[in-house]
Amino acid sequence: MRIGITANPHIPSALDSAKHVVSRLEPAHEVVLESDLARVFGRSGMPLAHMKADVVLAIGGDGTILRALQLSDSKVLGINSGSLGFLAEVYAEEVDESLDRIVRGDYKVEERMRLKVTVDGERMFDCTNEAVVHTAQVAKIRHFEIRLGDEMVERVRADGVIVATPTGSTSYSMSAGGPIVDPHVDAIIVTAIAPFKPASRPHVFPASGQVHVRLGKPKECLLVMDGQHESTLKGTEDVVLTASERRAKFIRFREDFYRRIEEKLSRQ
Repeated sequence: MRIGITANPHIPSALDSAKHVVSRLEPAHEVVLESDLARVFGRSGMPLAHMKADVVLAIGGDGTILRALQLSDSKVLGINSGSLGFLAEVYAEEVDESLDRIVRGDYKVEERMRLKVTVDGERMFDCTNEAVVHTAQVAKIRHFEIRLGDEMVERVRADGVIVATPTGSTSYSMSAGGPIVDPHVDAIIVTAIAPFKPASRPHVFPASGQVHVRLGKPKECLLVMDGQHESTLKGTEDVVLTASERRAKFIRFREDFYRRIEEKLSRQ
């Protein structure tokens, strides 16, 4: 079995977990380390995007898991060594049992919607959580136009606009007032960040729709994809978001979405 491993080597808990995982898997299985992690181990590795693994283990917090999903089409198991770890399936202390189940094939693959992001026709990174268009300067607002296809939905002055998947509905979108959407529902959630107009409310669009985010008055902005990649916008671009043909593949041992909300969000 070919197993890829990604972790932030600068986080001690993630590095310790990665060392433990490698010792548990080798030599019975082929283990491929992402380049940065491999250097710490004193061995050769490869970029995550080039791995052709049966399973990728993403060890860390939600950022590590989102990065793995963004760069790889493999099935991903999130192992939490961060703080919140809402997307992680297992905690570090559960790793041994989880690895045994992975090897036996005793798991389910939960496929979730990703967003395809294009800027003036150029494809950017797909997003499992969200794409955000926001101001490039602190304490500045912009005039955003939100369209569904050719139809104008809303003109809003705000700090930015979040376009999220149901997976991302429990992340940045929720903190900005967006709804929690069950991940089994394919939908596109659009939420303005600190809108100047109090009546502005989030929108939930069908996944088959094509959401356009434009600026009413061209000014510099940033496009941030899953918190991992940034692209500077002049303000004249048409940012288009649709459901991607690539699905995020989470390895799951249990169905516990609402328990996670109760444990990780409701009690914070």
